[in-house]
Formats: sequence, C-alpha cells, structure tokens
Amino acid sequence: MSKFKDDSSITESLAARGVSRRDFIKFCSTMAAVLALPSSFVPKIVEALEKKMKPYVVWLEFQDCAGDTESMLRATKPTIAQLVLDIISLEYHETIMTPSGKNAEKSLMDVVKNQKGKYLTIVEGAIPLKDGGVYCTIGGRTALDIAKEVCGNAAATLNVGSCSSWGGIPSASPNPTGAVGVGEAVPGITYVNLPGCPMNVENVTATVVHYLTFGTLPALDDHHRPYFAHGKTIHDNCERRAHYDAGQFVRQWGDEGHRKGWCLYEMGCKGPMANFNCPSVRWNAATSWPVQGGHGCIACATDHNWDLASPFYKRLPKVPGFGIETTADKVGAGLAVVTAAGLAAHGIVRAIKGKPKEEEK
Repeated sequence: MSKFKDDSSITESLAARGVSRRDFIKFCSTMAAVLALPSSFVPKIVEALEKKMKPYVVWLEFQDCAGDTESMLRATKPTIAQLVLDIISLEYHETIMTPSGKNAEKSLMDVVKNQKGKYLTIVEGAIPLKDGGVYCTIGGRTALDIAKEVCGNAAATLNVGSCSSWGGIPSASPNPTGAVGVGEAVPGITYVNLPGCPMNVENVTATVVHYLTFGTLPALDDHHRPYFAHGKTIHDNCERRAHYDAGQFVRQWGDEGHRKGWCLYEMGCKGPMANFNCPSVRWNAATSWPVQGGHGCIACATDHNWDLASPFYKRLPKVPGFGIETTADKVGAGLAVVTAAGLAAHGIVRAIKGKPKEEEK
C-alpha cells in the first residue's frame, strides 16, 4: 500500500514528500510529550527515526464498527497521509486498501510469511469464541483462526479500541457470540491494549514511535495499557476538577452550572474511575474532548464499561477522595461544608484517617 518500501527510512520518506526537518523535529517533540518523556529524550527519538526503516504493519478488523479506523483517518499529528506513507508501511487494511478478495489476502499473507517476527499487527474489533468463532469470518476463515496466525507471527500486536482490548460492545452482557479481546483469544502473544471508544490515534502513533525508538513496547499496567496514556484518571486531569472540589455540580442539563462549565459528576460522569489521557491529548485536532464539550465521561477505556459503568447518566455510588464511607448522596451538603470551612481539596480524607475506626464509621 505504501509508496515507499522497507528500503526507505522514515526521514527519507518524509523528505521525499516535502516534509521539512523542522516539522520532523516538531513531530518527535510531540511524540515525546504524548509518551510523557522529558525533552531530553527528543534527540533519542530523532536519532532512532532517522535510522529505522519503516515497520511493516497489517491492520485486522473483526467484530467492530470501524470507529477506530475512522479515528485514524482523522489523525492530524501526523496526518493519516504522513502516518501511512511516512511512519509505517501499511500493507493490509480492509477499509482503505486498494486490493480486494484474494489479492487482498495475498497482501496479508506475504507480510506474515516474508516478515515473520518483524512486522506489527494492529487489531480492531473483538474476537468471538462461541460455536468455534463462526460469528466473524473473513475469506472463509474465522477471526480466531486469522488472529492466531497473524498475531502469533508478529513482533507485537497493538489492540486498538475497547473491542479488541477486552471485548467492548460485542462482549456486553449477555455477550451472545462469546466475544473477547485479542489477549484472551490468543494467549501468549506480545501485545498492548489501546482501549477507548474509539481509540485516540496519537496514542497509537506514540506506541509505534516508542517501539521504534527503544525496541520495546512502553511500560504497561495490569490491563496491558500503556502508562503514558492510562496512568492517570480523567478526574485528576479534568479542567472541571476545581468545580468538583468546590462542590459546584451540574444538576440538570442546561442549568446555570452547565452553562458555566461546572463539574458533571452528578450527571453521571465516570471520570473518577476512568484512566485515559483525553484531557491532555484531546480529539479533533486537539480542539476538544467530551467533558469540555459538556458531556460526562463514560469510562470508554475501562474494561467492561458497558456493564460496570452504566447507566451512564447516573452518578457513581461512592465519591473518590472523600472517605470510603462517603456516598454520592452526601456529596452536595458535605462539599458545601468543606468549601465553607476553607479546607484544602481532599482535606476530609486526611481528617478521616486520623479518627478512630468506630467514629469514622
């Protein structure tokens, strides 16, 4: 699919398309920022990308809505053209590739056979296991069969979106097809989960850049998610956090608090349970993100959020940061008292910890 094959380095491909050295350095600086690396790592990323050949990449789609592909097509830093033509050599992607049918399958198998152990696989969509996996087939083969061969022979697999990470919407109760994430369907492979509904393409690009720079996947949490993207909660980075600490909540859509940008917690925002870097990376050319736009977070990057975080317009049963016995029903009055007393944010936690257990209860 790519104009330049693996004998072109990333910088050569960029230069051939008129991308300046300045823009290349800016791209490397952006990737360092997304990866939460200090600026001292920028020269290392520059050096790595100058020398590295573009990695072969195949993109598989299984039980999905193509939302992650749509997210990728809206990439801006770099653009989808730069990503596909300059950063990686995307050899197979059902949605955007030119070949079809047997020719398309040949493109996939050529990479699997000729680049064994060297290429990267990106998977979008869940894999059904029930009834032998018959609920998702491509070219007469089940998604499970394809994933075992393609992911099993890859250097690493990037599971993009919640469906490929842990099953997503297809796995929501009652999960009629037995849908699961790639890691569960194909155990033993090297993989990283980049959940979200959809995933944020900047996190995907940053993961690829990390792999090219350091030769490994980034540090992962116990859900196989990279810490740079999922190490902090939405709640901790939210621009509305000050309103939460001050007890200023939206009580009804369109009310004064909603118009003033107050906290959406009581309208069902799941930011306190969601680990994602939406507030810093944002969406649509980094112009905004759901909470900034006035809608609460639905914890789309959290495992099984469709079951565990719903209903999405009802608040969480407990309030993070205000003691394990404090419930959402006590938030309004409790926070008003806290604010009036001039306590620092989360000061109640420190006060509670110093009380005897009986008094705390």
